[in-house]
Amino acid sequence: MNRVDKKDISPAWLMLVISLPTQNATLRMRIWRTLKGMGCAALRDGVYLLPESTEHEEIFSNLAEEIKKVGGSAHILTVESRDKQSEDFRTLFDRSAEYASLKEEIIKSRTSLKSIEHAAIGRVVKGLRRDFNAIAKVDFFPGATKIQAETALTEAEVEAAALVVITPDEQHIGSIAITQLDSAAYNGRLWATRRHPWIDRLASAWLIKRFIDPDAKFLWLEKPEDCPESAIGFDFKGAAFTHIGNYVTFETLVLSFGLGSDTGLMRLAGLVHFLDVGGIPVKEASGLETILLGAKRKSADDDSLLAEAMITFDYLYAAYQEK
Repeated sequence: MNRVDKKDISPAWLMLVISLPTQNATLRMRIWRTLKGMGCAALRDGVYLLPESTEHEEIFSNLAEEIKKVGGSAHILTVESRDKQSEDFRTLFDRSAEYASLKEEIIKSRTSLKSIEHAAIGRVVKGLRRDFNAIAKVDFFPGATKIQAETALTEAEVEAAALVVITPDEQHIGSIAITQLDSAAYNGRLWATRRHPWIDRLASAWLIKRFIDPDAKFLWLEKPEDCPESAIGFDFKGAAFTHIGNYVTFETLVLSFGLGSDTGLMRLAGLVHFLDVGGIPVKEASGLETILLGAKRKSADDDSLLAEAMITFDYLYAAYQEK
């Protein structure tokens, strides 16, 4: 979501009033993650506020439609605030403490750059840039603390650049570097992830079988540390392929193997991202979740669940290509 510049903000605010089905814990968590990712201010339980903008109104509308489809209620109101109330509302979006905390982390990290391995330096500064971007994305009324944090970050990046030469096989997506890989080097491999796979892991396994390694075998781990050295891990901390910045594992795999130009895959990536960590609502989300929930209840083990999910993702991919 793009930042709303102060000069573009009208005196009006958008208020989303929602009531969610109590029995659907997964939905409640996803909605909460989405609202948090949008930078909403919570006036009370079920009442959320954002500065009025066309983008915010569209996102609220999509979210409201998603909630209504599963039996909840959602109302979007435009609220005109008086001068004092407008200032009070703005304080709800004050990110000063977050910038200050990040600046302290930047300062601490700079002191350790020269003492860590070169391969780790890039990860450190990219992680700091990712954290900064996450705050800036929802900073609708930026002030001096943002400038101070970004200045400190830029200095850290300059210092890191002087210590490390970035290799040419990295493709930069925004501020994140995704190493480009040849799928031919990944044929006939054993791929490992955590047991009881759900949206991101199932979609990633489908992607691996259909686009990266048609002969792939899958190992379902009780614990990530059980992953054999010969296996390629995905979707757990320390795995070869997992979340990077704002990307979920499915998106990381798509970009790593140069599949980002496939429109069908990118549409599917948006759906997987929303169901896994929230974000921009996708209208097919509740339908896919329901189908996979049925497949999970029907399946005796993780292998049979993946077999069912493969068919579902095949259908979705075909539909997204047709669109």
